[in-house]
Amino acid sequence: MMTQAIISVVAFVLLLAMAPWAVRALKQRAGGLGAATVAGAAPRVVSALAVGPQQRVVTVEVGPESARVWLVLGVTTQTITNLHSTAAPGFAQAAAVAAANAGHSQPPAERTDFRGEGDARG
Repeated sequence: MMTQAIISVVAFVLLLAMAPWAVRALKQRAGGLGAATVAGAAPRVVSALAVGPQQRVVTVEVGPESARVWLVLGVTTQTITNLHSTAAPGFAQAAAVAAANAGHSQPPAERTDFRGEGDARG
């Protein structure tokens, strides 16, 4: 009776250990997500802006390299809505947009001193 329980536990542990290998083998046989990346059709998030606790406006670049398209999507917990679509700008324009979104395209604002001329603090 005890031997049967030990064999069942060992078989279950072996099954769990083989699961990642089986998933990897199935991905390679079916092409998996790697095929989309090689073809250049993998989507890329260009920017995301939170407009509420669970609402975002997201710009996503999709399509093959020769005809990339930017989709502006409204994303909530329940739905994804296409707000606008346009042809993706060239690489230089995309880099400028990414830099602007990251805040690197503008020099840092100078510090404004609001003290008056007659202020005695030095």
